[in-house]
Amino acid sequence: MASHVRASDLRAAARLATGATLGTTRIVEGVHQSVWSTMGVPAAQQPDRTRGLTGLVYRCVNGITQAVGTGLEAVLTRLEPLLGAMDAAPPQSPQRLAVVAALNGVIGDRLLADGNPLALPMTLQLHGHALDPDAPPPASAVGGKILLLVHGLCMNDLQWQTWRKAADGSLQPGLDHGQALALAQGFTPLYLRYNSGRHVSDNGRDLSALLQRLLATWPVPVHELVVVTHSLGGLVTRSAVHQAQLQGQDWIARLTRIVFLGTPHHGAPLERAGNWVDGLLGSTPWSAPFARLAQLRSSGITDLRHGNLIEADWFGRDRFHRHADGRQPVPLPAGVACLAVAATLAARRSLLAERLFGDGLVPLRSALGQHDDPARCLVFGLPDQATVHRTSHLQLLSDPAVGRLVGDWLARNDAAGS
Repeated sequence: MASHVRASDLRAAARLATGATLGTTRIVEGVHQSVWSTMGVPAAQQPDRTRGLTGLVYRCVNGITQAVGTGLEAVLTRLEPLLGAMDAAPPQSPQRLAVVAALNGVIGDRLLADGNPLALPMTLQLHGHALDPDAPPPASAVGGKILLLVHGLCMNDLQWQTWRKAADGSLQPGLDHGQALALAQGFTPLYLRYNSGRHVSDNGRDLSALLQRLLATWPVPVHELVVVTHSLGGLVTRSAVHQAQLQGQDWIARLTRIVFLGTPHHGAPLERAGNWVDGLLGSTPWSAPFARLAQLRSSGITDLRHGNLIEADWFGRDRFHRHADGRQPVPLPAGVACLAVAATLAARRSLLAERLFGDGLVPLRSALGQHDDPARCLVFGLPDQATVHRTSHLQLLSDPAVGRLVGDWLARNDAAGS
């Protein structure tokens, strides 16, 4: 595992450890004050903080922790040049990137706010390397048809590939479904890598700006742009398209087709359950301090409660409080062919299966854009929606039947539009 660690990871881990220690101390102090409150002992200015000598002790612990953390970071920063040999490991090591991407999905907004080196920047990957939109590749290396693949929560661009274990135990790349689709249709495949713990609207805004820069500097004329998304990536893509329309960006004129694989268009029950836990923990003074643990989850995760797309869906609200679905309806983009692929663990489709099953994370109705409110329904035509059975949420990325289904749909819609 050491071969997958980079020198900057040590500084990032030290910053995480400092934050975790401070958070734990805050919880302990909150429980302490909750017990004292039952005995009539008043709190400090904040209801979960102690006062007097006890409060001084907790403040000292916090101060020492911050001082040690700052000092450790300073030492590690100076040592990074001497530890450069650790960065000889491939920067896109699938093992390291999988861990970092998962961490970004869970607390990515906090990593970014803290300036932690583990916060992933938004980049486009071409042939395994980050692409600089302002320094495009040579015209001989790309084409005028672009296929963009957008991953989901806690994931990364390498997970569009399937991997096999070699005889020496290392992971080797196997079939890349994005590459297969691109080769079959003559596309240049680009893979988005981003911090999935940020708000969907923030990632959508940045994706829109990134595509605007990319197409303005692409070395050959771009005839069409096709986007294949998985899970949260579908919400990010819809947000990007919506914001581009509002801002009058012209990259969307090249957008012809979008494929949504297991996208929670109307949210996912797992986050709604997390929101219920928030309320349960906050219902008594004894458990309220522990609500901080449940509220560590990122903005990207809480956006999945209802499927937030734009800033107005969350701005000015406490994202951990229970509230009704107040999203602004955002329809599918006009003039763009859209395919919704939903998965279910059930063997066949039925009303009971739709209610009890789904792909393990996203219900069928949400993945197909169906909603009880007609204003929120996403209109996918019958030929533009499909349900695959005995398939989980993650299997949508690697199932050969899904790959054939998407390939056939892309070819059919390419013929229809030509």
